[in-house]
Amino acid sequence: MAKLNTETLKKLKEKLQVKKPWDSVIIFALNILIAVPVFIIIHQNIIDPEWPFHIDRILILITLVAAIQLILRMLKTVLIICLALYFVVLMIGSLSGKYGFNAVYEDYRSMIYTMADDPNPQDIILSKLLPFPNKGKIIDAVNYDNPRVRNFALMATTKYFKEVKGYREQRRMIQCFAVFKEIRNRWNYVDDPKGREYIASASESLQHFSGDCDDHAILMSAAIRAVGGTPRIIHTGGHLYPEMLIGTKADLETANYLIKEVLFVEESRGKEVHYHVDERGQVWMNLDYTASFPGGPFMSEEILGALTFN
Repeated sequence: MAKLNTETLKKLKEKLQVKKPWDSVIIFALNILIAVPVFIIIHQNIIDPEWPFHIDRILILITLVAAIQLILRMLKTVLIICLALYFVVLMIGSLSGKYGFNAVYEDYRSMIYTMADDPNPQDIILSKLLPFPNKGKIIDAVNYDNPRVRNFALMATTKYFKEVKGYREQRRMIQCFAVFKEIRNRWNYVDDPKGREYIASASESLQHFSGDCDDHAILMSAAIRAVGGTPRIIHTGGHLYPEMLIGTKADLETANYLIKEVLFVEESRGKEVHYHVDERGQVWMNLDYTASFPGGPFMSEEILGALTFN
């Protein structure tokens, strides 16, 4: 019986094995994908002896690639099975319009780009690996195409800043600021039921304009998206808050002028406008319920995750 089981496992293993030389190609490609971020972490965290031609860094990279290659080859069979399953999941995600190959590429590219200039690159990897809390529920709750959400957003754009002239190119930005003002003026913070995380949809929150930070972030994101803006929700560990895409540094200068000199003069007087710049150089402005104007002070500036809606 034991012999039969051994032979069965052996045959199964043979069937699952990738033929040469493709097994080596797959392992080497995976090696490079792992080695690059690990090398950046090592490079940023050890003292530079200032050897000529950066020989120390070259030796570190060669040693790292050799070590990872050895480990991957030892785990070859299990590794290739896991990769095959991973590719199936990504293919399903790509076909369904959810997390697929393009999303993986963008996440990896942005991670490497950010790590290269960050003094603590290991924190970037942690933020990518940590799960965004209640991600699926939040995506569903940002129902920007609901008629009630769309109509509310339209109402806000007619109530505030409609008479501002001379900023045709910034019309969408101004309308998003109008949405922020209406929600900010009406929001009432209320905790979730004791012992339960309650996620309210944007259309539900319109009934009483009440809820906790994730409910506010969901409503703000849905209403901003309903008028053509690009929002994202930031996860800091114990807090969620919304931001909106401003654009380039030049767009930030325009937004800063509009906020401080035209739209939120009293609220922003003598205060700094707060924002984040992402790995592509795009500017995102804080729209938290704790802020009285777009770009108000952060409750928590740390970013553990970002969920973008575009």
